[in-house]
Amino acid sequence: MSRPRDRDRAASASMPIAPATHTGRAVMLAPSILAADFARLGEQVTEAEAAGADRIHVDVMDGHFVPNISMGTPIVASLRRVTRLPLEAHLMISNPDLFIDQFAQEGIDSFIVHWEGNNDLMRTVRHIKSLGKRAGVAINPATPAAILEEILQDLDQVLVMTVSPGFGHQHFLPETLPKIRRARQLIERLKPDCQLSVDGGVDAATAPQAVEAGANVLVAGSAIFNEAESVKQAMQRLRMAAHT
Repeated sequence: MSRPRDRDRAASASMPIAPATHTGRAVMLAPSILAADFARLGEQVTEAEAAGADRIHVDVMDGHFVPNISMGTPIVASLRRVTRLPLEAHLMISNPDLFIDQFAQEGIDSFIVHWEGNNDLMRTVRHIKSLGKRAGVAINPATPAAILEEILQDLDQVLVMTVSPGFGHQHFLPETLPKIRRARQLIERLKPDCQLSVDGGVDAATAPQAVEAGANVLVAGSAIFNEAESVKQAMQRLRMAAHT
């Protein structure tokens, strides 16, 4: 009996900078606040919005699904008061169904849940949609893109993890590039308006690779929130890299 991965392989400055494009798709930036300075969180999110961020990515971890704990609904409620950007919750938690309503009430606009460990992914996605929110599914580096086929038509977004989830400041895994391409092929065949995100180790060096493979949303943490440059400078550099 072939393994899922084998089957998957067989299957297939001061002036604002315009969004990068690749094969006609605009490339969007989703700053991940996991890497932000929480003593200046509101300020940094405001900077990101002014610099042209398309959404704010909120990593939620419970210490069970991934070996780390991050943030909950109070952070979301605080963010909602300082930005008009869409807020995107990446739920790296066990039993996400127990928390979706609460996050939605505090102002989350879209949810990303993991295929791994979900007891009824279709039910979770349809519950998100019933709340009037955008629904996405994330897959880990070891999970093949083929599993998306049965759920893709219900999705607004697919997120390919390009590191193992749970911690920031990790290096981009180049072996995920073929999977990004396979996910793009599935999207073009089944749901062309579905967005394709990548998350993990995205910076000025790796962004062009991810975009060339088919990604049109770049989730970036330490490449945007760092001490070496301002948020605006970092985002301009990342956008310029995505153009190449």
